[in-house]
Amino acid sequence: MAGAVRLEPVDERNLEPLLSVAAAEAEPEDVMPPVDAPAGWSLARREAFRDFHRASFDGLDGPTRTRMYAILAGGEVVGMVRMTRCDQPGTVETGMWLGRSARGQGLGAAALRELLNVAAAAGMRTVVAETTAENAVAISVLRKCGAKLREGDGKVRAEMCLDSPLPAL
Repeated sequence: MAGAVRLEPVDERNLEPLLSVAAAEAEPEDVMPPVDAPAGWSLARREAFRDFHRASFDGLDGPTRTRMYAILAGGEVVGMVRMTRCDQPGTVETGMWLGRSARGQGLGAAALRELLNVAAAAGMRTVVAETTAENAVAISVLRKCGAKLREGDGKVRAEMCLDSPLPAL
């Protein structure tokens, strides 16, 4: 069913399925920070992916101030969405990626809506995001979730107020 997703905090149980989707259906630079490792999904890059995600296991109050969630559709891991605590109280920043086979089905907007619910339940008031002006898909997902967009310096900055009801899909 298009658009039906569930979020699960990333942990040891779903880390390998998440890595499998990333390696099969995404480029390393789209799903993790740059690392000094051979190109592609080398063993060193796979280990860096695991380390990057394990660093967030302590959540918003941990050292990375980040909680990552595996995006599940039809019971299968298809991508990841995260929220990172910002310096401004009650505000988190988000970002996500989906494997190629999960794109174009409304799963991105559904996952962001779920994350907005999780953020609100965690006491957050605002969720922000940033993308490039060329990333039409991300901009569309943000719009569908009621984001106010500001453009400048080739970047699009989005702000979603959790006090407002989400627009209908």
